[in-house]
Amino acid sequence: MSAVVQKIATALGETETVPLETIERVVDVIGEEKALAILDETLQVEAEGGMLTNDGQQRRSPGGVYFKLVKLQTPSKERQAIFAPAWAAAAKPVEPVTWEDSEHLSNEALESEKGEASIVKVTIIGRPGRVIEKGNVVITSMQNSKAPALPKGLPKPPDDPTTYVIYIALKQWEKIKDSVLNNTNDKLIIEGYPRFDRRIGKQGAMTIFALNATSKLTQQGQRRGR
Repeated sequence: MSAVVQKIATALGETETVPLETIERVVDVIGEEKALAILDETLQVEAEGGMLTNDGQQRRSPGGVYFKLVKLQTPSKERQAIFAPAWAAAAKPVEPVTWEDSEHLSNEALESEKGEASIVKVTIIGRPGRVIEKGNVVITSMQNSKAPALPKGLPKPPDDPTTYVIYIALKQWEKIKDSVLNNTNDKLIIEGYPRFDRRIGKQGAMTIFALNATSKLTQQGQRRGR
C-alpha cells in the first residue's frame, strides 16, 4: 500500500479490504494529486455537518462521502475502472477466435474427457443431386459451401464445400418424389442422424440417415389443406 493510499485510508477511518482496494484504484486511476484534493473536500464536508445518503435517511460515513465525491468528479470511463473493475475488464474488446485457432482448440477439447450426446439430429434443405433407388432405400447427395451468419464470436469456417450423402427410406421418398423431381423450385427438407463416413469419396463425407423427409411445396400443400 502506497503512502498516499495509507494517508487517505487513515483519514477516512477505512480498514476493510474492499474500501482499501477501492482507494488504491482511485489513486491509480485519477492520480495522487486529485485523490488528495478530493480527500480535502471530504474533510471539509465532514466539518460542515457531513453528507446524507441518496434517500436522505442517514449520514454518509467519511469513506462514503469520499467515494461519492470521486464519482461526481470523474468521467464515466474512470468511474467504471474504479468502482466496477471486473465489468470494465469484461467490456474490453476480446480477440476473436479464428478458424486457424479452432484447430488447436478442437484438438484440446478432444484430449479431455468427452461428454455424451443423447440426441443428435441435423436439418438439410436443398435440391438433391442424382437420385439412386436401391431396394427400400433412396440415396442422393448435396453440397454446401457458404456458412450462414454465425453468432458473434464463433470462428468463420472457409468456403470449402462439405458433401452430404443422404439415405431416405423409399416409403418416405414416394410421398414427395413427384413434387421434388417435377418442380425445380421445390426443395428437400431432411431431418436426420449424421455420421461421418471415411470410406467414401477422397476424404470421406457426412452421411445423413433421414428420420423425416418432406419438401417445401409438400409442406405448403399440407398447410393449405388444413
